[in-house]
Amino acid sequence: MHHTNLRFVSPNARKAWTSLLTFYTIGHMAQRTNNKAKRRPVKIVSLFSGAMGLDLGLEKAGFRLAVAVECDPVAVATIQANKPRLRVIANRIENITTGEIKKAGNLKRGDRVVVVGGPSCQAFSTAGQRKSLEDPRGNMFREFIRVVRELRPQFFIMENVRGLLSAAAKHRPLSKRGPGYPHLEADEELGSAFRRVVSSFKRLNYYVAFDLLNAANYGAPQTRERLVFIGSRSGEKIRFPSPTHDKNGKNGLRNWKTLQGAIGRLNGRKHEFKKFRPKKAVLLAQIPQGGNWLDLPKRMRARAIGGAYKSWGGRTGFLRRLSWDKPSPALVTVPDGNATCLCHPTRIRPLSVEEYACIQQFPDSWKFSGSTTQKYRQIGNAVPVGLGRALGMSIRQALRRSPRSYARGKVECISADLMHRLRKTKRTCVNPPRMRRYPKAATLSRWLQGKPRARREIELLAATEVRRLLARLTLDSTASDLQLIAAR
Repeated sequence: MHHTNLRFVSPNARKAWTSLLTFYTIGHMAQRTNNKAKRRPVKIVSLFSGAMGLDLGLEKAGFRLAVAVECDPVAVATIQANKPRLRVIANRIENITTGEIKKAGNLKRGDRVVVVGGPSCQAFSTAGQRKSLEDPRGNMFREFIRVVRELRPQFFIMENVRGLLSAAAKHRPLSKRGPGYPHLEADEELGSAFRRVVSSFKRLNYYVAFDLLNAANYGAPQTRERLVFIGSRSGEKIRFPSPTHDKNGKNGLRNWKTLQGAIGRLNGRKHEFKKFRPKKAVLLAQIPQGGNWLDLPKRMRARAIGGAYKSWGGRTGFLRRLSWDKPSPALVTVPDGNATCLCHPTRIRPLSVEEYACIQQFPDSWKFSGSTTQKYRQIGNAVPVGLGRALGMSIRQALRRSPRSYARGKVECISADLMHRLRKTKRTCVNPPRMRRYPKAATLSRWLQGKPRARREIELLAATEVRRLLARLTLDSTASDLQLIAAR
């Protein structure tokens, strides 16, 4: 009933009623506006889109792709072959303005937007030369941050390789580390590149959480670890997705998916693949499933892997043959390479393009443009679709949480397991004694003076609940110790 039809005992009563009605009307309109905003689709701005594994996963989580930015003509052709209606900006990101992205994506004021992407990671990958920020590709994260700073999306997701956690901002060759050479500069310590990335995120004034996620824990038939940053403009609490699978099926989770379960159904289909060189094929025929060069007779090993035999480290990628009953290792861009071999379990060939796509969880209908080599590169650089979907569901949950202005400008690790690993980061890696100018351990200790500066700063990134857990552990504690403490 309208208030003009009511009788009031005094002018003050009429004034109070009018104020109450106005308050109710404004609140009701605000609620309707808020509900309408919640019904609007969340738009995705995809940077460094590649073959679109991450984007397809986000679509499965209910988001809508608005625009893609990709400079590789072959990847652009792949996007256009599968999504002809999607607006694609085919240019280098450093040559693109945020205004162009807004226009291409038809982004309006009030739109719910998430910026996503994986800046070029070869500069940090342990499979590469690790030139880090000295490599132009290592600075592409700055372009990602620029777009976030200028576009101010509600959320962002940036993913990269695990190697970013341990990369130095300034590369020093292994042959020039150790006694007899200058002491390390701060930017030459392991983890210093990651420290720069964190500083850049802090300046955005977003709340940013990061974690290291294994795709196998989210249903991908592949043990692929990716470093993921999720940022919220209003400081909403970020929770990374809970695993759905486990290596041994613990805690009621399903077992990791196996290679057999993923690609066994492709038997009988036509496969596209590169061929091994004849000498490598002969060696691989002597290696069992799940084996590598170490399964060859000792007399053959040195010749089999050449100069790498005198090197050090695991070298597990040499003459590697996969196992049916385990997930695939992380897919590489060159499956027939010397140190990146991915041989089929029962056939003397690399995994095929079709098998690659299946392991990365692309739809069977997804088409890849380019040569065989270019297809391997596109698929090998992608994020598994299942992991993309899991990250999208995390954003969906965060959209329902309340803003926390006090959390803005904070970057934190919300995983006790990852934080414990980061605390163990060495100051640097050096060659073994047989390859050093001064092999004595005491000499090396004097050269490695002081606690790692990067580690001190990284320890400050632990979330409050993580810090409480870590206070009860020593650096020698194992992952099992951490699980026991967390369970109490």
